[in-house]
Amino acid sequence: MADQQENNLITRSDNYNDHDRNGISKPTFADGQLSFIGRDATVIPPELIQDYCKITKRLDLSYNSLESTAGLEHFKFLRELILDNNELSDDITFPNLRELHTLTLNKNRLTDLNSLIDKLASKCPNLTYLSLLGNQACPNQLSSCDKDDEDYQRYRYYVLYKLPKLKFLDSTPVAPSEVAEAKRVGPFMVVVRPKDSDPEDALSTEVPGSPKYSPLPADISEDRDKDHQGTFGKSKYMYYGRHSEGNRFIRNKDL
Repeated sequence: MADQQENNLITRSDNYNDHDRNGISKPTFADGQLSFIGRDATVIPPELIQDYCKITKRLDLSYNSLESTAGLEHFKFLRELILDNNELSDDITFPNLRELHTLTLNKNRLTDLNSLIDKLASKCPNLTYLSLLGNQACPNQLSSCDKDDEDYQRYRYYVLYKLPKLKFLDSTPVAPSEVAEAKRVGPFMVVVRPKDSDPEDALSTEVPGSPKYSPLPADISEDRDKDHQGTFGKSKYMYYGRHSEGNRFIRNKDL
């Protein structure tokens, strides 16, 4: 049935012009691979889902403007999913994709690594290839110049601890020694994110509702906000020591 549907789609594609009546270029489909690249789509088009969801094994939606993965739940036979260079953020969701083994999310807007990895561990448990380069969630120099190799290695240990079936992470194969170390230290590599708050509040040590602290005595402190008149005067200071830096420039004739 799937083969017949694929043949029908190929026949329809041969009859298509390069663009449909709305001027939108057609997707490319061949041998179970569907490519819909560089179309500025913010969502997966319903027509794409309807026509190709049952016969697509590899889906490439890179270089769009996707803000949501809604519709992926219909692609039940996906093995590879390419979502590079989109606008996907921390509210991203994934359906159950038990056959998915390859996922790339390079250059999106992902910042919360813990949340993302928990979703992948639950919904895509058989991943063997994952790439998150170019996201803040992946702490390397592509995402932030203040990150170093140690930050990136801690990230790898945590991801490998949560997704133990990975064989390739980002641009580097997973070594057996790395897997063993991830089992040992992975639980301690959790990234702690501070709660959203006003930076000024974080610096304040005052307890809400308590009197405002002042180092001045109480009688002065109470009057400090009233009319205050400044004073001005001169203070003459003379130094008689021998260790002044200025003394070495003084000669007898100057005295």
